[in-house]
Amino acid sequence: MSGVIVLFLGMVVLAAFSFAPLGYFIYKFSQKNAKPFGEIEPHGDSPSLVNDFAEKAISLFKGLVSKK
Repeated sequence: MSGVIVLFLGMVVLAAFSFAPLGYFIYKFSQKNAKPFGEIEPHGDSPSLVNDFAEKAISLFKGLVSKK
């Protein structure tokens, strides 16, 4: 019977260590008006050559598809 109790306590300790990062993230996310990492630059505001190229390629493909 004591083996079951030890196994249960071991599983509880393992679960606590496993879910600690998730709990920490939820704790940090609930602070600072739901900004877990503080003030960061929003995505899409900074210029990027890759994003510009992808937008041009998508618009070219849309143009080719819409002509057919």
